[in-house]
Amino acid sequence: MAESEPALVQVGEKRGCPEDEEVDPSSKKPRVEDDHKNGGPPHQDEEEEPEDEAGDGEEDGETFADMMKHGLTELDVGILKYVSDHKGFSGILKERYSDFVVHEINKQGKIVHLDDLSIPAEAAEEVPEGPQLPQESCVLTEEQKKQLGELQLFKNKEDNVSIEVVDDTKEKRTQVHKAIKTQFPGLETKTEERDGHKFIVAYHAAGKKALAAPRKHFWPKNRGSFCHFVLYKENKDTMDAINVLSKFLRLRPNMFSYMGTKDKRAITVQEIAVLKITAERLAHLNKCLMNLKLGNFCYKNHPLKLGELQGNHFTVVIRNISGTDEQVHQALTSLKQTGFINYYGMQRFGTTAVPTQQVGRAILKNNWNEVVDLILKPRPGAEKEFLVRCREEWAKTQDPEAALKKLPNKRCVEGQLLRGLSMYGKKNIVTAFGLIPRNNRLMYIHSYQSVVWNTMVSRRIEAFGLKAVEGDLVLRGTTAHVLSAEEAERHSIHDVVMPLPGFDVIYPSHHVGKGYRELLSADGLDIDNMRHKVKDYSLAGAYRRIIIKPSDVSWEVIQYDDPRISLVHSDFEKLESKPAPVFNKEGKYRALRMEFSLPPSTYATMAIREVLKLDTSIKKQTQLNTTWFN
Repeated sequence: MAESEPALVQVGEKRGCPEDEEVDPSSKKPRVEDDHKNGGPPHQDEEEEPEDEAGDGEEDGETFADMMKHGLTELDVGILKYVSDHKGFSGILKERYSDFVVHEINKQGKIVHLDDLSIPAEAAEEVPEGPQLPQESCVLTEEQKKQLGELQLFKNKEDNVSIEVVDDTKEKRTQVHKAIKTQFPGLETKTEERDGHKFIVAYHAAGKKALAAPRKHFWPKNRGSFCHFVLYKENKDTMDAINVLSKFLRLRPNMFSYMGTKDKRAITVQEIAVLKITAERLAHLNKCLMNLKLGNFCYKNHPLKLGELQGNHFTVVIRNISGTDEQVHQALTSLKQTGFINYYGMQRFGTTAVPTQQVGRAILKNNWNEVVDLILKPRPGAEKEFLVRCREEWAKTQDPEAALKKLPNKRCVEGQLLRGLSMYGKKNIVTAFGLIPRNNRLMYIHSYQSVVWNTMVSRRIEAFGLKAVEGDLVLRGTTAHVLSAEEAERHSIHDVVMPLPGFDVIYPSHHVGKGYRELLSADGLDIDNMRHKVKDYSLAGAYRRIIIKPSDVSWEVIQYDDPRISLVHSDFEKLESKPAPVFNKEGKYRALRMEFSLPPSTYATMAIREVLKLDTSIKKQTQLNTTWFN
C-alpha cells in the first residue's frame, strides 16, 4: 500500500448499536460461524454500520480528526495480512449512502428485491359480508382527510377528529371506521353519542387514549398469522425503521421479526414479518413514510428468526479511484478466485480510546472494578459534552447518582451502568452491570474473542501461507478435525477454520495453536478455564473459516461527470420507472462498481480492504483524508 496515495475512504464510521450484536444463546456448545444456520448476521459489517457518519456536513474535519487520533488502527486488532500481492489503489467509499446497497439472500438462496407493491388477494376476505360498500375514498370529505392526515403525522398527537355520521346506520359507521383505519394507519376509532347524534372519533394510536384495551381485529382462520413483506429503506437503521412502523401501527416493536439487521448509511432490502397485521394496513403506510417502502406481501404461518438468511448481496460503488483498469482487474480477479481473509472488521471494536475488547478482557478476568473504570473513566478524544461532564463527575465524586444527572439520555451504556450502581451499590457491580442489556454485555467479550481470532489468523497466514498444512483444523459436520500431513494435501485453504477461544473448542496442533495459550496467558487468562463464575460470560467458543471466497462477483469501471448522482439503479427507482444512471465514457470522474455475495458472519469492508489494500480503520482513513483535503 502506497502511503503517498491518500485513501479517500468515507470517514466517520461508528460502531453500530450493540443491541445488534448476535449472542451465543446457549453458551454451551461451540458455534460454527460459517454455517448458514448458526452464522449470525449481526456479525456482518452491514449489520453493525454507523449510526451517523461524517461526510454529511455534520462534523468539522479537524474536530473529527482530533477525535479519531486516539482510535484504533487495523494493527491494534490483529488485521495484518492480505491474500494477494496486487498493488492497492485509493477511492472514496460511501461518499453517498446510495453507494452501498445491500440485498438480503433468504434461506432459499434467493436475493430479496422490492418489486411488487400490490396487496395479495387474501386481503379481500377482510371486507365484511353484506351490501357492497362504496369506495373508501368517497366516504370521507377532503376537509376530513386533511384533519385526519395532520392527526396521523403527529401534529396534534393528543387531539382527536370527530366525524358526525349523518346517515346513521351500522353499515355507514362501518364504512367510516374502515376508511379511517385503512387510509390513515396509526389512528384508532370509536363511536360516541352526543345529544342524540352519532360521531366517529379518531385519535392517535400513540396518544394517551390508546392505553385502553386494543380492538380485536377480524382475522380469517385460513390465513397465515404472519404477514411477510419486503422492507426497502434508505439511510435508516433497521431498528429505527421498525420503531417507526410500530408507532404507526400501534404495535410493540417485538411483534416484528427479521433475519438480520442492516446498516444505516446504505440502501438495504430485507424481509420482515409481523403478527396479524394485514397487507392492506402495511401498504397504506407507503403514503406517509419517508425513506421506507413496503411491498411483496404474503401471509405465512411462521415468523422470521435471526440467522436464517443465507447471506447478503452487495453492490458497492467506490468513487474517484486512482487505480488503472489493469490494477482493478487484477484486484477483483483475485477476490473472485481466492477471496479475502475473514477478519472481524473494525466496526466490532468501537471508535474511542477505550476499545470494547479491553472491557471484555476485564470481564473475563472477573475484574469488575476495572470494568466500571474502563466504561466510566474520562477518555481522550472528542465526545459529546454531556458524556464528558458525566465522566468528569464520576472521576471526581465516584457518586453514580450525581454522574447520572449529567446524562440527558439514561439509556446509553454509561447511564444503565450508573443506574445499576445507584440501585445496588459499588459492592454489587456484577448485579449493577446486569442492568445493561445482555446483548450489549456480551458484545464486550465477543470483541475480545475477535481480537484473539484476528491475531492468530494473521500468524497462521504468516507462518504457512495460503495452503492447508498438517495441524490445521477443518470441519466435519460441526466437529473440528485436525489434519494429518496426508489429509492436508487433499484440502484447500478454503476448508481451514480457526477457533475463537472457549471451553468447548480444540486448537490447531501446529505452533500457531500454542500461540492461543501464550496470548491468553499474557492477558491474565487461563485457556483451560474459560467457564466464568457468571454463566452469561462463559465462552464456549466457535469455529470460523479463515478465507472467504465471495460468490456472484462482478465489476465495472464507470465514468461520470456529476458527483451528486446515484450510480446504482435502486429497486424503488425501478418500481417508479425512473431511468437507470447513464455513464459518460469521457466522464470527469472514475468509479469502481462491484457486486458480490457473502455468507453470514462476514464483513463486506474486509472484502473491500482486500481490493483497495487500505487500512479500513477510521483513524487511518481520517489521517489520509485530512492529508488529501489539506
